[in-house]
Amino acid sequence: MTSSRQRLCLVSRPTGVAGPASFQRRLAHGLEARGFAVSHDLRDDPFDAVLVIGGSRHLAGLAQARRRGAIIVQRLDGMNWIHRRRRTGLRHFLRAEANNLLLRVVRARLAQTVVYQSDFVRGWWERRHGPAPGRSAVIRNGVPLEIYSPHGRARERTDLVRLVVVEGAIGGGYEIGLDWAAALAGGVAEARRTQVELMVAGRLPTQLPGSFKLPGGSSGVNFHWLGEVPPESVPELLRSGDLLYSADVHPACPNSVIESLACGLPVVAFDTGAVREIVDSESGAVVPYGGDPWKLDPPDLPALVRAAQEVLLAGERYHRGARRRAESAFGLDRMLDGYLAVLGWGA
Repeated sequence: MTSSRQRLCLVSRPTGVAGPASFQRRLAHGLEARGFAVSHDLRDDPFDAVLVIGGSRHLAGLAQARRRGAIIVQRLDGMNWIHRRRRTGLRHFLRAEANNLLLRVVRARLAQTVVYQSDFVRGWWERRHGPAPGRSAVIRNGVPLEIYSPHGRARERTDLVRLVVVEGAIGGGYEIGLDWAAALAGGVAEARRTQVELMVAGRLPTQLPGSFKLPGGSSGVNFHWLGEVPPESVPELLRSGDLLYSADVHPACPNSVIESLACGLPVVAFDTGAVREIVDSESGAVVPYGGDPWKLDPPDLPALVRAAQEVLLAGERYHRGARRRAESAFGLDRMLDGYLAVLGWGA
């Protein structure tokens, strides 16, 4: 396999920003299962490589590690941008701009290799700041397919439709996605003349379910605010649904979408970010946004409702296609192989 001498230090993004805990946990466990050692502190010598997840305030430590001969790899998602379009408060605005600066510094001066989470992310960075000075690669996220699977308790199918939204954190301007989710649920309820359960899992800044109000005309929607759901409970939630709506705007490579596909839950979404790279025509429906998503123009909600209707009417076909899509492209081993290749630790 490999020698345990090969050791990776994982450096997370700055404090105060919701970090990709699921990715970090999965990568660390996967590497350790293959015989590699993983640490989480630049002071924990020795290590052969550093993976910077996003940006880092530890610029001096990264520079010192590079001088010692460690390989520096940066994993990048998108840049903070929505704070320039919506009022999110001065503190959030300044933090978002500071974190963008850290992302750029690591990419331009410290990383020998940059890993983008999707082609969308690579294109975004290269349009704004040009190609990275060193090597680059695209490695999409992966999930453990034996855990995220359609097998398990299946919900008894009734006329009621369950629409699921799963996001790690819903805040900092991204709450607008909940408005669209509510409008989608209301449109489906009206079109099908049935009740729709809108199940939302994620962290809101207020933690107050009552702070969110369904728009007028959504009397056929039962809204369920679940708050933060433990990771081990997410597969069951996804298996219980009829559709997942991806509520993020310009997601880099949304874990919730990949997890949903792996659980056999088809996805509906607007064509923003990397969604179209993940969801194909057999695993869900991705529709044109209908305006400029970078300006947060009003989206084409009727088109989204029609797409959701088509997926629902197709019965189990999209559920089977969702699982096939996950098995073909988003297994955890595939992701691990990609990072090992970038590190030069592949078989």
